[in-house]
Amino acid sequence: MLSPPHSGTLEKLFQYIDLHQDEFVQTLKEWVAIESDSVQPMPRLRQELFRMMALAADKLRNLGARVDSVDLGSQQMPDGQSLPTPPIILAELGNDPKKPSVCFYGHLDVQPAQKEDGWLTDPYTLTEVDGKLYGRGATDNKGPVLAWINAVSTFRALQQDLPVNVKFILEGMEEAGSVALEELVKREKDNFFSGVDYIVISDNLWLSQKKPALTCGTRGNCYFTVEVKCRDQDFHSGTFGGILNEPMADLVALLGSLVDSSGHILVPGIYDQMAPITEEEKTMYENIDLDLEEYQKSSRVERFLFDTKVTQHLEAVFSKRNSFNKMAVSMVLGLQPWTANINGTQYLAARRAIQTVFGVDPDMIQDGSTIPIAKIFQDITQKSVMMLPLGAVDDGEHSQNEKINRWNYIQGSKLFAAFFLELSKLHSGQQVPSGAF
Repeated sequence: MLSPPHSGTLEKLFQYIDLHQDEFVQTLKEWVAIESDSVQPMPRLRQELFRMMALAADKLRNLGARVDSVDLGSQQMPDGQSLPTPPIILAELGNDPKKPSVCFYGHLDVQPAQKEDGWLTDPYTLTEVDGKLYGRGATDNKGPVLAWINAVSTFRALQQDLPVNVKFILEGMEEAGSVALEELVKREKDNFFSGVDYIVISDNLWLSQKKPALTCGTRGNCYFTVEVKCRDQDFHSGTFGGILNEPMADLVALLGSLVDSSGHILVPGIYDQMAPITEEEKTMYENIDLDLEEYQKSSRVERFLFDTKVTQHLEAVFSKRNSFNKMAVSMVLGLQPWTANINGTQYLAARRAIQTVFGVDPDMIQDGSTIPIAKIFQDITQKSVMMLPLGAVDDGEHSQNEKINRWNYIQGSKLFAAFFLELSKLHSGQQVPSGAF
């Protein structure tokens, strides 16, 4: 039997990663130790964010990358204070026109975390228990960012030629809405992104604890607020109770009208907006390794609603209550769904890399969570965008006791190395073996 192309190179890369895994974990520990919380508007935390971005920039420079830390000025907060916005890192490693260019997006900021919130360990001290690396940002998103860097550094350490040109775009405000990121992408469309062929995001999770996944779509998000107002002063419940419309009762009725006990959305016409599931999708979903009980414990399900349908429904429900209170509905946030071409070059390369590293074909999933940057990248740059997650379903991003499995972190470093090789091979037009997918 003939050995697959690059098998000797892969063996060397994988061996190096295994031998240096403690070093890779130590670096993750150093990154987790930085309290890069972008959600709480505090000067001390902004200093930590700047320290985190500087550390990442130095790491990339040490790999030989050309690094630009883009100054984003300051952010005006609702309370009137002005806080500096951490820079966005644009880094480039290699510019060979014969090679494909792949850009990795990641973020280095985290959600707030305190031990008293229910953490079993200090959230900013990476702690290994039974092969699980606990710490804020371990899976969201410092671990995956470092896994990508580990793959690049392994090629460098072994003096192996990188088969692709690599670019990085790393931000420090994702958890706070990616301040100024979309404007930067628009500005850099014909500069930083001009030579990019593929964009990879690793900021989501598998549906399983053990089986890898590729994400090819996200559902989007519509976030509404509903307010029921009676008057500007409180009523005395003893004096007025029972003779007026209680605003809270109105609000409860409105919210209770949106879904039934099984989660079926009751807004009239909402399902008319949904595209039907194709036979190809049904076949793809049959092989997904999904444990519903496990998923319910580990994930949050978001519902995709539409502005006009929701507002009309709530107005109709409210009118039937004959309440003298006033209702106001507003959409605070609306994010478009995103889908990708799973038969594109980089999805094929990722599937082959997953087969090589994990020995299985990945679950092909569409995620209920929302990662707006995927749609932004796709619309503005017109490049192929792929989500290649490393985290297991129970990693607990945004939650207490967030973790990444050591195995996922180390295998993920191998996965990215294998992906570089497969992407180079497919991009150059080499044939995919018959029946490989």
